[in-house]
Amino acid sequence: MNRRYFILSALALAVAGFGGATWYTTRPGPPAEAEPVSPELAEALIRSYSPVLGPRDAPVTIVEFFDPACEACRAFHPIVKDIMAEHGDAVRVVIRYTPFHGEGSEVAIRVLEAARMQGVFEPVLEAILRDQPKWASHGGMRPELLIGIAASAGLDPEAAKAQLLAPQTTGVLNQDRADVETAGVRGTPTFFVNGKPLDPFGEAELRRLVATEVAAANS
Repeated sequence: MNRRYFILSALALAVAGFGGATWYTTRPGPPAEAEPVSPELAEALIRSYSPVLGPRDAPVTIVEFFDPACEACRAFHPIVKDIMAEHGDAVRVVIRYTPFHGEGSEVAIRVLEAARMQGVFEPVLEAILRDQPKWASHGGMRPELLIGIAASAGLDPEAAKAQLLAPQTTGVLNQDRADVETAGVRGTPTFFVNGKPLDPFGEAELRRLVATEVAAANS
């Protein structure tokens, strides 16, 4: 079975994505005092399987609802990395999958889950975002390119054949979809910092909220 046929088969078998691409834009003004979310929502923000960037025991957690086909997510990725670098071991990022761009997003998420199973999540994530204009162009999705892109970052494509369609992978997608609904996420990226929603949205606001939480953790 060649690679293109396999990826297209994955598309045919995968559950339907949300569809409709939306993202937030930066809004002016200082952020209001953020309030933690309800216990019910807090439970839905982080799952035991969710990919984690940074130290797992960091006192400050950024939860990012993330779509690998989203241009705004790609633009914010270096900002999030810079925030992590600025605060060192004090900050971690938890990735929640948000397939708002339909089948292309879903295939990318399945590839990321295969990468996580193989221990190459971060390099594959970097490669998928780097080459996003190739496979997630507004002119047309080309998800058949994703395996090759991921393989260039260390993914074993033969092992990925079963992992892409594994019940575990489908379960992750379904649970994340449910949690997106519970959290009321309507655009990507959407951030929560130690359970507090980032509102208003913006780079400066995210940096400020993270710095506030880091300072509180160190006090």
